[in-house]
Amino acid sequence: MTIDTLFRNIAVLLALPLMANAAPCGGGRMSEVANPVIWADVPDPDVIRVDSDFYMVSTTMHLMPGCPVMKSRDLVNWKTVGYVFDRLEDTPRYDLIGGTVYGKGQWATSLRWRDGMYYVLFSPNDEPYRSYVYKTDDPSGQWELVSRMPHFHDASLLFDDDGRAYVFYSGGDIRLRELEPDLSGVKEGGIDCVVIHPDIEETGLHEGSRVIKHDGQYYAFVISWPAGKPRRQLCYRADSITGPYEKFVVLESEFGGFPYVGQGCLVDDMSGDWWGVIFQDRGGVGRVLTLNPCTWKDGVPYLGDKDGKVPASLVKETFQCGGSGIAESDEFSDGRKSELWQWNHNPLDSVWSLTERPGYLRLTTSRVVPDLFQAPNTISQRMYGPTGSASVSLDTEGMRRGDVAGFAAFNGDSGMLSVKKDDRGKWLVYETSSVSLDEGHSVSGVASKEYVRLPLESDMVFLRISTDFNPGKDLADFYYSYDGCDWIKINEEPFNMVFDYRRFFMGTRYAIYNYSTEEAGGYVDIDWFRLD
Repeated sequence: MTIDTLFRNIAVLLALPLMANAAPCGGGRMSEVANPVIWADVPDPDVIRVDSDFYMVSTTMHLMPGCPVMKSRDLVNWKTVGYVFDRLEDTPRYDLIGGTVYGKGQWATSLRWRDGMYYVLFSPNDEPYRSYVYKTDDPSGQWELVSRMPHFHDASLLFDDDGRAYVFYSGGDIRLRELEPDLSGVKEGGIDCVVIHPDIEETGLHEGSRVIKHDGQYYAFVISWPAGKPRRQLCYRADSITGPYEKFVVLESEFGGFPYVGQGCLVDDMSGDWWGVIFQDRGGVGRVLTLNPCTWKDGVPYLGDKDGKVPASLVKETFQCGGSGIAESDEFSDGRKSELWQWNHNPLDSVWSLTERPGYLRLTTSRVVPDLFQAPNTISQRMYGPTGSASVSLDTEGMRRGDVAGFAAFNGDSGMLSVKKDDRGKWLVYETSSVSLDEGHSVSGVASKEYVRLPLESDMVFLRISTDFNPGKDLADFYYSYDGCDWIKINEEPFNMVFDYRRFFMGTRYAIYNYSTEEAGGYVDIDWFRLD
């Protein structure tokens, strides 16, 4: 059996986690699906239901376009349908000019619906500190900027029954601020106070507000991480929006070989069942999405199975087959960029194209940069677990001296399989690269180590990354091929993918890149990207 045949056989098994591993599905029968429902990076989720449709937003920080909007009919199978904004421009660092904004940008977005309009609020965690509010009547279409407000950390919008609008926010003390009903700004003379002051047990992280009103009472989901104890999900309940709020621990659970689950929101479905949509930190892949049944006891929404733990699987008639379309192959054949791709920082639109060579994505270098972390027009997708593989077809004929193009496991610590061109020709190079950031999250240093350098035998080359995100793993291997069938592993030791909270603050991603270290104008053509 060839390596390629082996990969193809394994591919069927690798696809299962994205497809919610459900059988049978729908058709009036009870359907079983596995947790996590999305084994990929979906942090800080906020989910709402409008009639029979669910919509979710999640954090992608410095990636553009930003604030992905996902849609589902069953809370299990999700599809990315659009983004709230194409780019951020408050500082040139979003354009990789004068610095970078790794781990900054769009954070912890709140999503709400009122009177036929959808609203989001998010606060980039960088200067100038402020919040953005956008609205639309079609979440898969264009969003309109409504206002810029003061900075609200980990915020949650709430539209009350009387038409008044509020935002819950901050960490440690949870604050409440009244907004103008149309979200045009902060309401002068409106409510502005601390509504939740953590008790003596809450000695650590206390943030991530998600607030709803149900049966006349106010419920604030807040993440908690007391010193020496597991991370957990709290729910605060009050009869009045200003409190007093009573605390309940509604989920404290390890799951799947990882130590805790916590931070998310509460939503109901058409049949009247309630669910907690909560993420879990899973190392190199990022923060995966779990779905938890909700049981109301004495007016408190407790999450998990009968033992209060995250269930390994869930059963419901309305769960469907089909998979979560947040990571997919791309043949670059229809002349438009897939909704699943995001650029590292704002793209330079004049130097990427899907039409210069139809059926290919062309990436042209536009400026001289020292490394991948400062290179414009690096395009990326999420990786997925528990194991996976993806490959690209790369035509390097148009490269110039000093160009570096290839395929990476991209994060603060990156594994790179590159084609490099110099005066002697082209080389296939496997290396690792680690970035250091200053206090403003601009690149302050890059440490790279080259392990393998081979003469490139053809302008056409195929590159592959295989991954293992099982507990204790977070490993990647790199392969190359000249025919797309026989694959040769280039790295001797697996590359260790790392999730770090101080730099990128996201899961490792597949990335395709082309940058110049000597002269701009060279290009590469990508024929396809395939999740194997």
